[in-house]
Amino acid sequence: MSVEIQRIAAGDDAVFGRIALDVFDEPVDAARLRAYLAEPGHLMLLAIDHGTIVGQCAAVVHRHPDKETELYVDEVGTASTHLRQGIARAMMEAMFAWGRELGCTEAWLGTELDNEAANGLYRGLKPIEAEAIQYYLFGL
Repeated sequence: MSVEIQRIAAGDDAVFGRIALDVFDEPVDAARLRAYLAEPGHLMLLAIDHGTIVGQCAAVVHRHPDKETELYVDEVGTASTHLRQGIARAMMEAMFAWGRELGCTEAWLGTELDNEAANGLYRGLKPIEAEAIQYYLFGL
């Protein structure tokens, strides 16, 4: 795989100059990006192919007073031009390694029931599957 997996930090905004289609759900907003990267505990990895972002993985470190520190994998996206090349799997493994460096002992993530690609990727990680209900509250 010629794609480079890169950890992103505050001040790395310039890396976002070229983004392939389908990597993010919506266009990346510069102010939101800066705020995300500045927030302690927010982690982002990018898969970069010849200067173009072709994948992203975002996660948050959750520290609790009564439980183990955990990694919540919030987003994983790969350009449609780069599917089935092991990029998402490589980003997940790199994110788990980063989480371990920060004291995380477990990780959790979720996706829609009909997202076959994501479910295939996540099941390949040998997780414990659990049913859950999501509630969305808008207009906070």
